[in-house]
Amino acid sequence: MLIKNGIIYTGSGFEKQNIRCCGAVIAEIGQTITADDNECIDAEGLVVSPGFVDMHVHLREPGYTQKETIATGTAAAIAGGFTTICAMPNVTPTPDTLQNLLVQQAIINAEGRCHVRPFMTITRDRAGNTPTDLSDFPAFCAGISDDGNGVQSMAVMELAIKQAAQSDVLVCAHCEDASISPAGGCVHNGDYAKQNNLIGIPSASEAAMVARDLKLVAQYRCRYHVCHVSANESIDQIATAKRRGLPVSCEVTPHHALLCVDDIADNGDFKMSPPLRDASDRQALVQGIIDGTVDAIATDHAPHTSQEKAGGLAKSAMGVVGLETAFAVLYTGLVNTQIISFEKLLSLLTFGPSQIINQPCGIKVGNQADLILINPKESWVVDSSKFFSKGRASPFNGKKVVGRVIATIFNGRVVFEAKPGISAH
Repeated sequence: MLIKNGIIYTGSGFEKQNIRCCGAVIAEIGQTITADDNECIDAEGLVVSPGFVDMHVHLREPGYTQKETIATGTAAAIAGGFTTICAMPNVTPTPDTLQNLLVQQAIINAEGRCHVRPFMTITRDRAGNTPTDLSDFPAFCAGISDDGNGVQSMAVMELAIKQAAQSDVLVCAHCEDASISPAGGCVHNGDYAKQNNLIGIPSASEAAMVARDLKLVAQYRCRYHVCHVSANESIDQIATAKRRGLPVSCEVTPHHALLCVDDIADNGDFKMSPPLRDASDRQALVQGIIDGTVDAIATDHAPHTSQEKAGGLAKSAMGVVGLETAFAVLYTGLVNTQIISFEKLLSLLTFGPSQIINQPCGIKVGNQADLILINPKESWVVDSSKFFSKGRASPFNGKKVVGRVIATIFNGRVVFEAKPGISAH
């Protein structure tokens, strides 16, 4: 395959170059490459980037295929430009042993349309009582997480972090203190909750657990990652930990970076955990993106059935989808508005998460040919009814956006085209 006339994102800037792929590998990069290739893509006017990496995706399979499957979730991923995604462990059987994990991995091998790196759990059955044994932790795993559940016991988390440090395993933490987060909480604890007689979730529930875990990280020096940061206080603590040299990273979702409680409506498209918080929290997240406190953008793609999302804010299931909209809404809301550079956004979607999960990244000779083509000028309207994902709940549904992934190349093959005819044979 020859990709010609594209503007390549190098990691530090943009260069107009041609790329020749041989099989699944990048074989040559240069301005004057000529080859008698079977397939040629003219990328004139398009940006060529490494495929995006999403550290935080719920694929629901095995166990909850009415919500999503590995086939539909990875189809959504490649449509959004993601060539690597990390699957959270809230599936059945729970991947708290290698044997259980291999059940999921077999489906990934058979049905996955991109790289999928699963997480094992922090605790057995994600119940928060007994740390998972990491003695058989496989290399294909991204790390350990109990996402959806915060590990409530400090003693259990200490054992888990100590073991992870000894095994050099990444800990990805859902930070939510159940003693502060009330049962039935569905929105941020603020004026909107009071005015609409809804149970609010205070930002302190996140910040308190971040503070607890950072003390353990300082003691044991494990690689520690905070999932879906939503609160000003959490960002401040993570920034302080980084200044102290602790091995800490964090992610922000597109919805938390772009929306706040002022934007919500009483429907399931706006119910997620953690909830959309105050405008000041959103501003703190954006500032964290600007100053480098935030290492990665992750979607927290969390599909549910239409019935599960039909109960308004009070009764719908927690979670929204985001794989197919992430780039466009972020480009529209942060790059087009000149809040961050295009290079910064691409870094947050590629090099940032890749570094956290120890995965090679970049358009270099010898690297895997996982590439995407972006039209930064194309305008379109988000229509969740056309998603490849089974999930339809998106807070960006109906939004006009600019910037689109128009082709995804995985292992040297075009696996997604927004419009037929990107590649010519």
